[in-house]
Amino acid sequence: MFYYLFEYLEKNYQLAGASLFQYLSFRSAITFILALVISTIFGKKIINFLKSKQIDENIRKLDLPGESAKKGTPTMGGIIIILSTIIPILLFADFKNIYIIVLIITTVWLGIFGFVDDYIKVFKKNKSGLKGSIKILAQVVLGLFIGFTVYFHPDITTRNNEINDKKIEIILDKNDNKSLRTTVPFFKDNELDYVKVFKMNSENFNWIFYVFIVTFIIVSLSNGTNLTDGLDGLAAGSSSIIVFTLGIFSWISGNIIFSDYLNIMYLPGIGEIVVFVAALLGGLIGFLWYNTYPAQIFMGDTGSLTVGGIIAVIAILVRKELILPILCGVFLIETLSVIVQVSFFKYTKKKFGIGRRIFLMTPIHHHFQKKGYSESKIVARFWIISIMLAILSLITLKIRW
Repeated sequence: MFYYLFEYLEKNYQLAGASLFQYLSFRSAITFILALVISTIFGKKIINFLKSKQIDENIRKLDLPGESAKKGTPTMGGIIIILSTIIPILLFADFKNIYIIVLIITTVWLGIFGFVDDYIKVFKKNKSGLKGSIKILAQVVLGLFIGFTVYFHPDITTRNNEINDKKIEIILDKNDNKSLRTTVPFFKDNELDYVKVFKMNSENFNWIFYVFIVTFIIVSLSNGTNLTDGLDGLAAGSSSIIVFTLGIFSWISGNIIFSDYLNIMYLPGIGEIVVFVAALLGGLIGFLWYNTYPAQIFMGDTGSLTVGGIIAVIAILVRKELILPILCGVFLIETLSVIVQVSFFKYTKKKFGIGRRIFLMTPIHHHFQKKGYSESKIVARFWIISIMLAILSLITLKIRW
């Protein structure tokens, strides 16, 4: 809104200071600040409202330390994150930009299903919430939408660029204009073309495997974030680190000079994602203010499903989805711990008649709780691991073999 207003004022009236809104850095900064203000100041009002309506978490009896103290803590905190993200974006982002449109749709779509899931848990007193098949279907539909948009939309392109000493010259490779290239970490020739991988000779079928991969990533990461949201501040803190890192990737990929220097794909228009990242980061940090131990509010599926899906979509748009196993290592470990535990239990029960476990409890953060570690210590150490993985992900920009 303000982006177009000040663009008009600058163009027609040369209003002093109006040109600031054309700078990505200025809009990102002001978006971050506004999101932080909304999530901290109005977040408290939302928490009080949820408490007054007794919208609290149904605490499962898992015989964990501090379990009883969490009773009565309101959930649906994802509403704070979503509002803190969407409002600044509508005010300061270029919402004609296809990347912003895609991310707004992602946020609203997953936010709706997450909200319905929490609503069923709280008001219908159904601990299972929304049927798992419906949540998966919602994520699959989103994956299909993202895959089709990236493949078919004319504004989503990749370009090869060449920098001269005296001027910047962009050379557009028409063959790669609508490519399915992505970035492979740690390799010197760091680009991978999905078309060549699947060896589809007909362009009419190239999109099939790509859409499948995109859908798998979105479903996996959205649910992985949901599994991680089991300790105060764990999902929100880890997500903040991941989102900040993806913001750096977005800024570099949208800057022709830095993308050329680091020898990565230049993606026209992708820089606008930095504004969205700034809003999301401000919302997450503001929410974290109330979500750290002891939490005054829980994220709920409204937040965890949405944030996980947004992270996946940003990585796909920036062509960094293959770095996600590193960058989102905490989410990956949490998810794998559940898969391994369930698989091993079923296998041993079938073979020996008695199911056996590898971990004391899963997801793995509960395993450490069972071993006697305090909740705050577990969360802090998982944050440290997230920071280390984020740094390792950024290192892939320069260190290659």
